[in-house]
Amino acid sequence: MGSPQKPAVYTIPPHRAFADALVTGILDQHGGDPLTLARGAILVPNNRAVQAVRDAFVRQCEGGLLLPRLIPIGDEDLDARLGAALDPMDNEPTPPAIDPLHRQLILAQLIQTERALARSPVDAAEAMRLAADLARTLDQLIVEGVDPRALETLDMAGALSAHWQGSLDQLMVILNQWPAELERRGMIDLTTRRNLLLGRLAKRWSELPPSGFVIAAGISTVAPAVADVLRVIARIPQGQVVLAGLDTHMDEMDWDEIGGSDERAPVETHPQFHLALLLNRMKIKRGEVMLWRRASEHDAAPQRSRALSHAMALPEATKEWHELATSELRLPQVFALEASSPAQEAQAIALALREALEVGGQTAALVTPDRDLARRVVALLARWGILADDSAGQPLSGTSAGGLILALVEVLVSDFAPVPLLSLLKHPLVMTVDERLIWLDGVRRLDLALRGPRPAAGLAGINAFLASGDDRSEKVRAKARDWWRGVEGLFTAFDGVTLTLPSLIAALRETLDRLSGDALWAGASGHAAAELFTQLEVLGREGPNDLSLKALAPLLRQLMDAISVRPSGALHPRISIWGLLEAKLQTADVMILGGLNEGIWPALPTPDPWLAPRIRHMLGLPTLERRIGLSAHDLVGAMGAKKVLLTRAMRDARSATIASRFWLRIEALTGGLPTPDVDYTALAVALDRPPHAPNLSKRPAPLVATQHRPKTIHITEVDTLNADPYAFYARAILRLNVLDPVDAEPSDAWRGSLIHSALHNWAVQDKYQPDKVVGQFRAAFASANLHPLLRRLWLPRFTEAAEWIAQQTAEARAEGRVPV
Repeated sequence: MGSPQKPAVYTIPPHRAFADALVTGILDQHGGDPLTLARGAILVPNNRAVQAVRDAFVRQCEGGLLLPRLIPIGDEDLDARLGAALDPMDNEPTPPAIDPLHRQLILAQLIQTERALARSPVDAAEAMRLAADLARTLDQLIVEGVDPRALETLDMAGALSAHWQGSLDQLMVILNQWPAELERRGMIDLTTRRNLLLGRLAKRWSELPPSGFVIAAGISTVAPAVADVLRVIARIPQGQVVLAGLDTHMDEMDWDEIGGSDERAPVETHPQFHLALLLNRMKIKRGEVMLWRRASEHDAAPQRSRALSHAMALPEATKEWHELATSELRLPQVFALEASSPAQEAQAIALALREALEVGGQTAALVTPDRDLARRVVALLARWGILADDSAGQPLSGTSAGGLILALVEVLVSDFAPVPLLSLLKHPLVMTVDERLIWLDGVRRLDLALRGPRPAAGLAGINAFLASGDDRSEKVRAKARDWWRGVEGLFTAFDGVTLTLPSLIAALRETLDRLSGDALWAGASGHAAAELFTQLEVLGREGPNDLSLKALAPLLRQLMDAISVRPSGALHPRISIWGLLEAKLQTADVMILGGLNEGIWPALPTPDPWLAPRIRHMLGLPTLERRIGLSAHDLVGAMGAKKVLLTRAMRDARSATIASRFWLRIEALTGGLPTPDVDYTALAVALDRPPHAPNLSKRPAPLVATQHRPKTIHITEVDTLNADPYAFYARAILRLNVLDPVDAEPSDAWRGSLIHSALHNWAVQDKYQPDKVVGQFRAAFASANLHPLLRRLWLPRFTEAAEWIAQQTAEARAEGRVPV
């Protein structure tokens, strides 16, 4: 396929299954000699693509086969990891890359220092968030080959607002300090190391091409270092570059407009922009790209690619849609489904996936950037015992292990407030051994004791609250007090702990061990949590300073949100759920593209808090809108399956939604996509509807024997008896009392009891002396073991009432109406 004299660059159109078509062509070229195949190498974007190509080899080879090396070059949007096969094995030393979390901690400390000097201090959690954004900006500079020192040469005098100018000044200071920090540790950035290795690879292969074939497949990263490697591969004797979804139907003038010119800016939101930029950096024209003429049994109808090309055309070209032949406007086997709500959309998708499994050997996949939708579908599939392979997994913060960690931090932040404390003690991972039932019985006793207004803060406040009480509550509190004495010692690890990240993490680990033993650290989520804690204990001393308990909760949540935990167990082999990046180069017989609403697909651009858009443009960095074009290309690539279902919800939890611009374009081109043969929305509604009317029981009418009926009724209960006789029955006959909520607002009864207690003491002890009543109210509040917040809110109101009582009493004494 192609001669060494011209670049060997090919494209596989969207209507073909990329991995299967690629493998078919490779086997045609090199499959005759197993050793030739084994000596080859295939470069792909990421580890998911490695798995897709490997599976395609397995599908097409019935017997044993020595596979070529499958090497991921790394996707900076996933993990920026370069395949170990490209790591140098010669004498060229390459410094190790700094761990991403280690880098974030160091940058957070630098940010805190710089912000403090600028008199705009930030806490540890905000510093970590800004450090994550700064790390992404730094990576973009390195990937695009932009020297950070170029910021110093920009003439931005008066061109930026005070906010952006301040951010730029702080960024320049930090970036000037960063190389020294790396040099002191003998490390380099991960992206720098990646660029270095790719540069050496391009140089080595250009001087001495490898003996076996080399194919770069499906790589769309436009980084200059990657483009140089692809340019070399396309020109070595046995090298080939195979692109995914290059539009060969587009008019040449429109193609030139996408790439930009002296008069016009490039159209970065177009799905073909990144391929145009990649070919430009490879120094290859689109006309030199050839069609990979190998097909597979998983391909869709060929007219699909042409129709998608028209759907994503430039705005000026859409006026020619009415002149196109009907065959160029059709998208066969592509259906659309609009649900009334996200819940109904998820239910419909789950039903469509379940239906696909009824055909033997058929595969199905959901592709969506909406993680809430993906989690809903995973949960709904579980009702049929289907454990779907969710490639994006679940954030550590959403797992049981992450929930227990955050629950403990919330208890510390709230200073042992009742609601967070009870939530922690009831967590399913706490005391999972044989004593679980005994433990829960004790927690229930504490739950009953803590009903009503919040006690004073801290363990001391809970102890004082349980030790106090009137005759009615003493029995309940005594039972809880006996159990609580053996529990409060679990939290002693925080006594006198220093507010540094390593110390707090160590105390958290010790307390979590006491609460859950090994249960917390078991499984995939437990291993991820243990690894995070180990890193923070070792590297935390280089992290942000002035850490407070209040900042610890958002700091840990940020870090755990960024850690993905893959599902474990017997995953279903024919059902997959992919994000946009994970779906690259993969296909299924039935592809469901969900969440096609504006703001989700495409997603809203993520702002850069460090570089103003104008500066990004001047430095040649990708605009924030480029992600829209990549999302459009992902959509086109995912629509190459035999059967495609597009879905969206017409409302979200707050308001009506707006259909994705891609949905509207496809709808406008085709005149409206057909709905699927099966009405999944109707099935979704009917699935949870009972098959027949329920057999309703008669309304309860308890007949109370005469001897059990109350002989007297308080006047305050008459209204209850008339309005809600069952409430009266529950209290007067069954002796059931309504429990106050935990951490309740002060009730009328509570306020009345406090007032009566203060007035009683005033009358008995002070003999109605006007100047003593305020002191009695203050004393009542002091002895009530109240939380400081309640005391702060209610004491001024009670004091004002006490002063009025004192004034009225003094006037009555002066008039002789009250005895002195």
